[in-house]
Amino acid sequence: MAMRANIFNENFLNEADQDANTVLIELDKGLRSAKIGEQCEAIIRFPKLFEKYPFPILINSSFLKLAELFRIGSNLSRLWILRVCQQSEKHLEKILNVEEFVKRIFMVIHSNDPVARALTLRTIGAVACVIPEKEQVHHAIRNALDSSRIEIEAAIFASVNFAAQSKSFAIGMCSKVASMIESLQTPVSMKILLIPVLRYMYHDANTAALVRSLCCTLLPNYPSEQFVIAIIRSLSHLSYVTCVDIPDQVELLLDYVKDPRKKIQFAVLRSLNKVAEKGAHLWPKGSINKLLKTTMQCSYPSMALDIMVTLTACPTTCHTMINDERNQILEVCEACLLLDHNIGGKALTILTRLVSYCHTENITAPTCFTDYLNMNLEYLIYTAFLNKKPLSDMKTYLKCGIQLSKINQEFGQRFGGMIAQLIEEDSGQSPPHLKLVCEALGAVCSSFSRDYVFALEQSAGELENPYKIILPSILKKFESYVTRQTWDRDDSAIVELLGSICLQSTLGSYMTERMMRVFSKILQTADCWTQYRLARSSSRYGQHFLAALIYQSLSKHVSLEKLHFYLVAMSQISKAECILNHGIEYEQLLNAFPSCMQLEVPQMTLLKRLNSAVNLYSMAFSTLKATSSPQTPMTFQSEITSLRCQFLQVLLSIVVSRNTLCIAPPSAISSTLAQNLRDPLQKFGHVTNQLRKDIKILKACEDAYAKLYKSSFDADPCTLEYLQCSQYICAVLQSSIENVSFTTMTDSLKNVPTCSHPETKYLLSICNIILKQQASINETSATKSITNRHMDLLLKQIEIAVKAPFCVPRFFFQILQNTSVKLALSPQPRVIGEPIFVQPSSNLVVKVEGVIQHHGKKPSIYRSIESVQLTLSSQPMPSRPNDSKVYSEAIVSTQTVKPHRDFLTGNFLLSLHNSNQCSGGSLGNQWQVTMETCVIDQNGVLWTTGPKSVIHVRIPDDGHKQNMTNQSSMRRF
Repeated sequence: MAMRANIFNENFLNEADQDANTVLIELDKGLRSAKIGEQCEAIIRFPKLFEKYPFPILINSSFLKLAELFRIGSNLSRLWILRVCQQSEKHLEKILNVEEFVKRIFMVIHSNDPVARALTLRTIGAVACVIPEKEQVHHAIRNALDSSRIEIEAAIFASVNFAAQSKSFAIGMCSKVASMIESLQTPVSMKILLIPVLRYMYHDANTAALVRSLCCTLLPNYPSEQFVIAIIRSLSHLSYVTCVDIPDQVELLLDYVKDPRKKIQFAVLRSLNKVAEKGAHLWPKGSINKLLKTTMQCSYPSMALDIMVTLTACPTTCHTMINDERNQILEVCEACLLLDHNIGGKALTILTRLVSYCHTENITAPTCFTDYLNMNLEYLIYTAFLNKKPLSDMKTYLKCGIQLSKINQEFGQRFGGMIAQLIEEDSGQSPPHLKLVCEALGAVCSSFSRDYVFALEQSAGELENPYKIILPSILKKFESYVTRQTWDRDDSAIVELLGSICLQSTLGSYMTERMMRVFSKILQTADCWTQYRLARSSSRYGQHFLAALIYQSLSKHVSLEKLHFYLVAMSQISKAECILNHGIEYEQLLNAFPSCMQLEVPQMTLLKRLNSAVNLYSMAFSTLKATSSPQTPMTFQSEITSLRCQFLQVLLSIVVSRNTLCIAPPSAISSTLAQNLRDPLQKFGHVTNQLRKDIKILKACEDAYAKLYKSSFDADPCTLEYLQCSQYICAVLQSSIENVSFTTMTDSLKNVPTCSHPETKYLLSICNIILKQQASINETSATKSITNRHMDLLLKQIEIAVKAPFCVPRFFFQILQNTSVKLALSPQPRVIGEPIFVQPSSNLVVKVEGVIQHHGKKPSIYRSIESVQLTLSSQPMPSRPNDSKVYSEAIVSTQTVKPHRDFLTGNFLLSLHNSNQCSGGSLGNQWQVTMETCVIDQNGVLWTTGPKSVIHVRIPDDGHKQNMTNQSSMRRF
């Protein structure tokens, strides 16, 4: 059997060595092919090309080629070009030669083929965003409305797109569309297609009022189902876009929701939900009451409850519901429970949101609401779990419980205990349901408020915390997986979730022997990926002995060198933290595993622990560098490891200073030096200067954490909180050392971070304990001294900071949001590395084009880019390597641009004057032009994410003026 030869490279966009021009040339060969199949195959590859290389030069060239093929090609190729235009809508504005592009496409409008003319109209409609005010196109669309049916449908499609973009087109077409709708000669099916054009007549207030009047007149005259649905949808769109007629539209929709036809009820309820999303605060008085009355009477009570859920997002409507419609809401919610789980879940969501609103506004929640939730939530979760109801219903109930747990600690503990009992029961549980319940339990446990006690010498079972109720049930369920022969994907996820909850419960303390034994058994049966996930959770919650055990084991079972180095680095970090937390070498703990917590051996000194940890962190930093590559640079991981090592080095320096104070007393001239410098603390010798040096290093460490925070745009909130807490603990230790080594203190503790995650709450509690230790010494500036008592206090604070486990932030392991900015500067040198030549006494225009690229399932899950700040700095470079001449300061220009459809552009005008000047002319100079990029999120926060681009500019020597200068100098002498 003969096979068709493929002229394309199937993986042409996955090839790292192919640039945009190579790919475009390859596709251009397909467009020029005589075979229609190869032409179509080349056409459909263009959207993927635009996504990978979204720059105007390539997009402009590509669309011009497609327009030319549209002009001379077949209808099949025109259809695929239309599809490309529709799929690449956000790239259309990057077309530079719009006139030429439209000209080539519009030439087909004069064809004798009605299908070709219809495809032309649809293609023009698809690119309406770049030619909204082109009158020639407006005229062609208007004329096509009087042509054949296929052209009329295409003209209506184009009219909808142009009406949304062009005010003049919308106003001009209003009377035409209205006359066609009212005309008896227009078929009913065509009128239904024309009505959606009216929804975009919102550019002018008078036109919008005229359209609304026309639609309201049409409603009673055309009572058919399709007409009513089309008119209601158009009126609703018109009202919530203009925000003028929302009260009237709500009243109209509430009247039509009583229509017995189900399709009309469905359309009305969807429109009401849209209006509620856009303008819930504009709903008229009494409309909520009417909606509640019709909820149980309409054919779709679930959709009516969706509207109520949407309304609860607005504080104004929440206030109205609680004060005016309290009893009726409760009656409706009670009636909904008798229907099914889906509707009952939405009723619970409404009450939960109203109770949350009361908590936010510091209002006492209605007792009837809280009693109803307490009485029914547990029952619904039990029945949905045991009867294996749809996951969506179960998720709704659990979300309500989690939200209530965040605002009521007592309810959260009771709810967590109920879920733990549910997990413990073994009655044919569905793995997806069990996984969902475990996720909910983890979320509930994260909301627990605990008073963390600095008692790492105690085990988890000896501390009072909310986990005591649920931990036995979790361990029992966790241990039940040891006897299972095979695990599926859900089972592995459940084991990881249960392990995370156990580890979270031991945060700030050692694991119990029973827990260690359970983990030991699980590790013997779990696969490598499940073991890694357990190790990751152990690192996140500070159980570094277990993490080191798993990382070291896994490093021997990977084939890739990069993965091996990564796991080795993680084991080195965990071993370092293990030494700091336990005061014992990792190998000693390993020999006694799993009874390592009862190991009675002499602990290492603080100096030795810090020294060993610094050495291991230095090794881990080097190993992480071996893991990095251009595709995965491991920037955050390397930075966080380096900063932790730097922080421990400062603590080691303080310990050394304390030891030297004991063995090396101040020199004989210290008192004289203190009098001369008028610094009484200088009489205590070199320890004073060493402590002050440590303050500077801690300040540099704090600034480095702040810089890392500013560069972590894609980090999750927990990671950002951790970086803030790390800055805070540096500031706290600075304050303690300043209190000892300076007579006057600066106010370094200005901003106390707000923490909402268990790991950061624990770190903040450690900072508070250190501050309490500092308050034990209160001395005036006249009586200050540096004694063993002061240094012992610093050692005690260091001991607290060292024994507090390092909770590795989530962003170290998982990047859930990945956003990057890609820049292109012009002009560019012809040869890479060569400078750009600019004539003397002339200016340089630097054009910046950029594309924002998103990766991942949820591109902007945490924050999105609102605008981009471009900073262009130009600095003259010395003409000779050893030139000591002082040049003028850098010229800095800043511009903030707002991206449109993830594309941004900016222009800078640079006046580059020669820094090497003589009396008659320039000697020539070279400048370095640097472009730095920062992004601003939706909250106005500036993030220094990069990238950074550099180009070199050379101003050539002005030879003629130089010769004139030399001649005049010779005549003078």
